[in-house]
Amino acid sequence: MSRLVQKSPSLCVDLPLDNTDVCDKLRLLRQLLTSCYGPTGKLKLVHNNIGGHVVTTSTSSLLLAAISSSQPLVNLIKTSVLNHVSRFSDCGLFAACLCLDLIEQAKQSGLRGNTCIRLNRHFLGECVSYLQRDDCCCKVKLDFCSSHNLIALARSVISSKPACMLTVQETLHISRLAVQAFLLTLPCDTPGTVSLGQTVTICVEGHSVLNSAVFPGLLVDVTGVPCINESEHLSSHPLCTLLFSASLAGDIPELGDGIIEVSSGVDTDAQILDQLLDLGKQAFEDDVKLFVCQKVIHPVLQHYLRSRGVIVIERLGITLMEPLILLTGAHPVATLHTTLPAKAYGKVRDLSIRQFGSKTMLHLLAPGDSAICTMVLCHRNETMLSELKVVCQKTEHVLRLTLREPYALFGGGCTETHLAAYVRHKATNGGTESAAVLGCSQSEYLLGMDRFCSSLECVAKSLEHNGGNSLIDLTHAHHWTLPADVLNRCVEDSLGFCGCGLVEGGSSKKWTYLNTKYAEFSPAALTTDSAVQPRVLDSFTAKLNALQVAVETANLALDVKYIIKDVN
Repeated sequence: MSRLVQKSPSLCVDLPLDNTDVCDKLRLLRQLLTSCYGPTGKLKLVHNNIGGHVVTTSTSSLLLAAISSSQPLVNLIKTSVLNHVSRFSDCGLFAACLCLDLIEQAKQSGLRGNTCIRLNRHFLGECVSYLQRDDCCCKVKLDFCSSHNLIALARSVISSKPACMLTVQETLHISRLAVQAFLLTLPCDTPGTVSLGQTVTICVEGHSVLNSAVFPGLLVDVTGVPCINESEHLSSHPLCTLLFSASLAGDIPELGDGIIEVSSGVDTDAQILDQLLDLGKQAFEDDVKLFVCQKVIHPVLQHYLRSRGVIVIERLGITLMEPLILLTGAHPVATLHTTLPAKAYGKVRDLSIRQFGSKTMLHLLAPGDSAICTMVLCHRNETMLSELKVVCQKTEHVLRLTLREPYALFGGGCTETHLAAYVRHKATNGGTESAAVLGCSQSEYLLGMDRFCSSLECVAKSLEHNGGNSLIDLTHAHHWTLPADVLNRCVEDSLGFCGCGLVEGGSSKKWTYLNTKYAEFSPAALTTDSAVQPRVLDSFTAKLNALQVAVETANLALDVKYIIKDVN
């Protein structure tokens, strides 16, 4: 009989945001995430105390997943941001930094928690309604007839991940490849329901990033496969393809579940091999030129097919099965017990061999229009290559979001400072009526507005990590970064373009440092000049959702009155 232990009472923490330990952990998390934010963000090495893989990253999805905490509020924020990133792939650090800063600003303001929550929700509504207006001055409509803004959007995502260790030239090269791959996955002239294609990513370690490339069709690793050079002698007309999802290794367990009755003296291995050879014979008679199996193929069957000029690929893996099905139109065969149906066969327009370092690739092209492409990524070592692969996948997702809402927001902190100036102007000129509706005093309304706008400006200020200063111009409310070694009298001469690259500095403009008091003003719209294009853009869909997630998560944390832990 096991020893009975009396159950311990649960631990209850009252008003967790008044607890010093909880606030210290939230402040530490904010400092950690803020230091990773932007193109000049600092990398983090995350290692479990008991050993394991070392994670080197500044990407929110990898960083937050690697961080473990026993503090429920930290885990609440972490889970909320990771859920956003899983759906939108971008602006995770923006959401986390804004959320944590809103919590800290609310505590410093001295306002009651429920008042802060109502005000945050109100100002969030002001921002969202403004961003969704057609005359919003901090967003740009994307023109799919021109790749400039798409490349700028892709470059903004890629350059904000410094763990990739890319030069300016390499960043531009990968950005162009990401846009090229995105465009290749868009089907052309497809009747009926349109479905997007796929980009298959292949990593090659030890080569320059500039060797990376995008190819229409599918590249399959056939390194070490014998007789593969025979593909060079194949004609270019559509080649018959056969695809197996069942194992062709000849093992009895591969035949499926159930009871197998075997007569005495029967050689089961020989019978299974004869069945495999019958499959190979039928495939050869049906003029199959490409024989592919997701799993293992028996060596005798491989030799039979290759000796007759058939290209054999085994161990394709489940990852490449779907793109190969879409490319060839083949129906994968999942059993060995039936005659091969006519619908099982697919087509490949052409085959060729491509070499990437030590890897030999078989390049397959679709017989018609296909939205399948392959991106070959090269980098100097495994860590940087792994980070680059994650970033490119996120970039593809961000580009796909533009199909739903073809807009982008100004990057480089300009959207945050512009929104802050807009909310200040709107609140100052219509605050009396809004305060009455929200059930708070005018002074509480203005204080809440100031804290909300300060949080937006703090996120923009977080882009600077080298001791420099952040400024806002008092005309368009764009964000400017001033190096630390610039003297005050040289400010006008040192300011080039703003964070997004649309507004150029000059003596005719006025600036003030961020997080300092300035007279409210209505941010002016930019004059349209087709020759000047933004250099830094953020995903409209991702950032809009991140803004909502940040405020709602902060409000949820401010509304928590008790934390109850079961310690049993």
